[in-house]
Amino acid sequence: MGNKNVKRIILFASGSGTNVENIIKYFQGNTQIDVMGVFTNNPKAGVIERIEPMKISTNVFDKLQLNNGELSRKIGLLSPDLIVLAGFLLKIPSDFTTFFSEKIINIHPSLLPKHGGKGMYGNRVHQSVKAAGDKETGISIHYVNEHYDEGSIIFQAKVGVSEQDSIQDIAHKVHCLEYKHYPEVIQKLLFP
Repeated sequence: MGNKNVKRIILFASGSGTNVENIIKYFQGNTQIDVMGVFTNNPKAGVIERIEPMKISTNVFDKLQLNNGELSRKIGLLSPDLIVLAGFLLKIPSDFTTFFSEKIINIHPSLLPKHGGKGMYGNRVHQSVKAAGDKETGISIHYVNEHYDEGSIIFQAKVGVSEQDSIQDIAHKVHCLEYKHYPEVIQKLLFP
C-alpha cells in the first residue's frame, strides 16, 4: 500500500527542455515523486533528445489532440497530481483547464502581471523588461487557466536588472531563479 503516497507529475515542453531536465534531475531518487512522462507539441523539440538518457517516456501530440479533448482523456488515464508546463507555448484549452482544475502550473519569466500574455515568452519577455527600463524582473509560478498568464500566482522571485544588462544577462539571471525555485515549488505543492 506504500504506493498511495507517490505523487505523479507530467511535464509539458515545446523547446530545448532545460527546465524539464532540471526538474527530472531534482526528483531523481525521490521515491515519493514519479515523473510519468514528458509531453511535447513539437516533434523537433530539443527536450526529446535532452531527456532520452533519463529513460522518461516522451509523447508527441498535435494542436488538434490538445483542443479536441483527446489529450486530456489520455492524460486523465494517468491520474497526474500535477501537470507542469516548462517552456510550453500553446494555449491550454478551457476544457483541459477545467478537467485538471488547480492541477496545471506554469512558470513565466517575468513578474506577472507585467510582461505576460500571448506571444510573451523567452527573450521577448526579457526584451520587454529592458525596453520598459524595469529595475527588477524575475519569475512567476502560477496556476494555468484558459487565458495566457492570468491564473492565480503561487510564487514569485525577483532579481535586479541594470541598464548595462544585455538580454542574455537578464535571461541568465531569470534562468537561475527558474532552476532554483521551480522544483522546490512543485515539491511544496505536492507535499504541503
